[in-house]
Amino acid sequence: MASSEKGWSLVAAEKRFAILQSLPAEWKVVLEDRSSLKDVTGPYIEKFLDVEEILITNSDAVTILENVANATWTARQVTKAFCHRAALAHQMTNCLHEMCWESAMAEAERLDNYFERHKTTVGPLHGLPISMKDQFHIKGTESTLGYVGWIGTFEGKRQTETSQSFESFIVQILRSYGAIFFCKTSVTQALMSGETANNIIGYTFNPKNRNLSAGGSSGGEGALMALRGSPVGFGSDIGGSIRVPAAFNGLYGIRPSVGRLPYRGVPISMDGQESIPCVIGPMATTIRSLKLMFQTVLRSEPWSGDPMVLELPWRQQHEHQTWAACHSQSSASNLTIGIFRHDGVVGVDPPVQRALDMMESALRREGHNYETWMFDGGQDIHHNLGISGEPIVPQLEMAFGSTPGTQKNASEIAAINVKLREYRTRYFDYWNSTSNLSPSGRPADAFISAIAPFAAPLPQQYTHNAYSTTINVLDYTATVLPVTTVDQEIDVIDTQYQPLTKKDRLRHENYDPELYHGAHVGLQIVTQRLQEEKAVVLTEYLDSLLKGDYSTAMGDQAA
Repeated sequence: MASSEKGWSLVAAEKRFAILQSLPAEWKVVLEDRSSLKDVTGPYIEKFLDVEEILITNSDAVTILENVANATWTARQVTKAFCHRAALAHQMTNCLHEMCWESAMAEAERLDNYFERHKTTVGPLHGLPISMKDQFHIKGTESTLGYVGWIGTFEGKRQTETSQSFESFIVQILRSYGAIFFCKTSVTQALMSGETANNIIGYTFNPKNRNLSAGGSSGGEGALMALRGSPVGFGSDIGGSIRVPAAFNGLYGIRPSVGRLPYRGVPISMDGQESIPCVIGPMATTIRSLKLMFQTVLRSEPWSGDPMVLELPWRQQHEHQTWAACHSQSSASNLTIGIFRHDGVVGVDPPVQRALDMMESALRREGHNYETWMFDGGQDIHHNLGISGEPIVPQLEMAFGSTPGTQKNASEIAAINVKLREYRTRYFDYWNSTSNLSPSGRPADAFISAIAPFAAPLPQQYTHNAYSTTINVLDYTATVLPVTTVDQEIDVIDTQYQPLTKKDRLRHENYDPELYHGAHVGLQIVTQRLQEEKAVVLTEYLDSLLKGDYSTAMGDQAA
């Protein structure tokens, strides 16, 4: 294979160069270093765009689709604007693995021709640019999972004519509805870290504060959307890989329960590890765009094409029931939301604590009730690193070591699965027991918690991931809600703080209000398993409370 013949570093360098070479010359820029330029969002990136491009790319997916459908914008206009902004975003953060400029423009041309002939759209996503994590197969592109050894291959194996045109099932669905795929975004090596770093593109920085991480493993999606280089995209989540980058970049995301969205044809590290499966889900710049993408995929009846998907359409009844509870004037019917302050091992930084306080205050004002993996020893990952001979990145080495460990046998795996089942059962019983505490007599509707102890980590400082991974273990549904940003004048160091553990002391000592200033702070809204409708509606509602447009949100639902 190419990597073994040339050496991994040369193959990686050629890939990095190819990404930049795919950009039109007029889109290339020279940037200051991170120490002199922290925030490249908003006004900074927009100085490289024209007025029309700014208007288009600052619009969410719903607005874009409306304007394309009524012929205000063409698919070509929209696609070109997002391709340009994505190209700029990559140069500022290292967020792309593939730039599909030419094929995207060709698809936009095809859609515009269809619209001109038929005076209608091909489907509900007609002309919408969608970015995809570099894990999803899209014809004409590579999927590397952050492995140098996968460059020029199909999942680390020799490509065939069939594999070159193969697409993941979710891609097929979105394409059939008129979506345009214009780029694939950076991932952490093997998809197994809360930071995005690999030997192909290096480190993906947080565009709001380039001293910090964009999160992982869908960090490229997070950085790209934070810079409005994409209106919506898809990532995957096995331990927080959708929620973490969404929270770190001021975005909305959803980690659905296993079996709700199709995973067919999407590769993963350690394939066959089914105790805690990976799931896919959308990320977006607005909650209504997130809801649109989720509903649109379910509209296709994905269970008819993926045997692992549950036959579970979007349940309007569940949506309406949740809205009724949100807007009830009766204390007996109001929501009961838990606030999870910390996990007893590692506390949270001051801005994250403030975000939790903001959510509690918003709920209290409205009268709602508030009550306080490695079975193979890393063999698969090290095998794929060995294809090219590349080294393991530090973020991954902390968990998987510099060499493979001992694989677990069938009896050991079975014992772990029994413990997993018992753990889920205990938590299920505990959650249902909260009906004894709530005035409604119902179990708690949801709980709100941090996704990580910090707004975003410094490079190689993501040392505690239990806030996100616990949700995967329980297979709960979780959405992400952007709440605030770090303010160095408000989020000061608590000099009286007593660390819970040694790990908590390290977290406390790493917090620097000035360094973190401006970074996004997001929280996760967690519901029980397969309650995606409830999670999305609760997120819409809480978002409206934070933004002060409660009456507007009620009106939208009533309409």
